[in-house]
Formats: sequence, C-alpha cells, structure tokens
Amino acid sequence: MAALLATVMSESQLNGWGWRLPFLLTLPLGLAALWLRLRLEETPSFERAARDRSPGTSERAAQDRGLQAQNAPQAKGTPRTEEVTAAPAREVAKAIALGAGRLMGWSAAGYTFLVVMPSYLQSTLNASFQQALIATVLANLGFAASIIPAGALSDRVGRRAVMVAGAVLVAVLAFPLLDLLQDPGSSTASKGVAVFVAGAVVGLMAGPGPAMLAEMFPTRVRYTGLGLAYALSNAVFSGCAGLIITEAIKRTGNIDIPAHYVVVTCAVSTVALLTLRGDDHRRALRN
Repeated sequence: MAALLATVMSESQLNGWGWRLPFLLTLPLGLAALWLRLRLEETPSFERAARDRSPGTSERAAQDRGLQAQNAPQAKGTPRTEEVTAAPAREVAKAIALGAGRLMGWSAAGYTFLVVMPSYLQSTLNASFQQALIATVLANLGFAASIIPAGALSDRVGRRAVMVAGAVLVAVLAFPLLDLLQDPGSSTASKGVAVFVAGAVVGLMAGPGPAMLAEMFPTRVRYTGLGLAYALSNAVFSGCAGLIITEAIKRTGNIDIPAHYVVVTCAVSTVALLTLRGDDHRRALRN
C-alpha cells in the first residue's frame, strides 16, 4: 500500500496526509482478525486445564494434595513444597529465554530484510523511495509465500530441521544477497529476485516458529510463555535492529553491517534450535 501511494501521489500529498491511509486501512483488518479469533474454539488441552482449575475441582485437588503431604513421611533430602513450586517457575523462565534464543534469527533477519530494507536502500545505496518500497514488497511476498509450506513441512519432518535450515540459509546467503544489491551493474530483475529470496528464507523460520514455541510450554503457562518469549526476542532483536544497523554503519562506514547482524543472530539461533528434539512436533502437549 505504501509503495502504491508513493507511486500515485505527489511527495507533498504523501507527506501531508497520504501517509495516514495505510494506518487507517488496518482498522478493518484488525476487526477481521478479532472476528476470526472469537470464532475459534479453544484447544482440548486448554479446556481440560480449565476444568481442572474450576473451583470445586481445585478445592478437592488442593485437599488431596494437603492430605498426601501430611500423611507422607518426610524422607531425608526431600524438597519442601515451596521448593517444588519454585522448580517449575525456574523451568518456565529458562524455557522463555531459550525460546527467545530460538527466535533470535527470525526476529533479526525478518526485521532487517522486511522492515529496515527501505531505509538501508535509500540512505546507503541511494535507491529512490519507490524503489525501496517495491523491494520491500517483493521481500514480503517471498516471506508470505514460504510460511505455509515451511509450517506444513515442519509437521512432517520436525520443527528443528526446517528452522535450522532457514537460519543457516540466511547466514550463508546474507553477504551474497547484499553484494548483489550493492552492485550497480546488477539488473533490476536480479535485485528483485534477491530480495524475494531473502524474504523466503526468513519464512522458513517463521512458518514453524509459533508451533515450536507452543510446544515448549505446558498448558497452564503456554500463552504467557509463548507471548513473553516472542515479545522479548522481537523487542531486543527486531525493535533495536534499525538503531543498531544505522548507528553501526555511521560509526564504521561498513555497508555490510546488515549482513553481519543477521549472520551473528542466526548463528546463535542455530545453536539454540539444535537443542530441539527431532520428534518434538509429534509429542503430546504437556498440561
């Protein structure tokens, strides 16, 4: 939409009021998303957990646990109740940190290729505003085209294989893709293919990513754990990407900084992703 407006409107119109149109057009999209969410049924595991947390069930379960604790002999070295309660909390915190690490490459590469790209192309490679926006459209088309196939493939071969492949491909292709964009002799078509491929390899991580996160947490903390891991990763590695890349280029004069950024984050993400089991996608969700 931004690319279309930049093409059909004058610069003064776009700066004066046209820039508001894409934001206003997101309102019906938000309402459509809300409508879809309200029509979705809860998962069976969540419904079971909700029944278990109902007042009558919870009181009986608490009484049963209390009686068991009173009647059971306290063996030497047995952890106290508060220590047992603290252990799952530590496990959840560890899972959140690990989840953020697994998403690091997706967050950094996705924001670099799909969001920071227009500013980089204009400020560093002297592309026009329209050219920068069209390049971003192509990158996002590649991203969207690979998400569903990547997710479906991960249901068959596992999250680890697909996400590691995506992270490794981003790290391997980052410098060649950037070199192609920087080369003044490269054709417009080849540059378009380059940004499309950049978006597509990020989609290999984005497709399985949400399912991988959901499978990391038990039902009672799944939404909180998933949300915190995703938000933490994106706040640090997406939200700061533009600032980091722009400041690093300004200080060093190295126009390859975006490639360095995604290579480092994808390398760390690959290490974290390798801790996944190959059959995690086939295991039953924990309550």
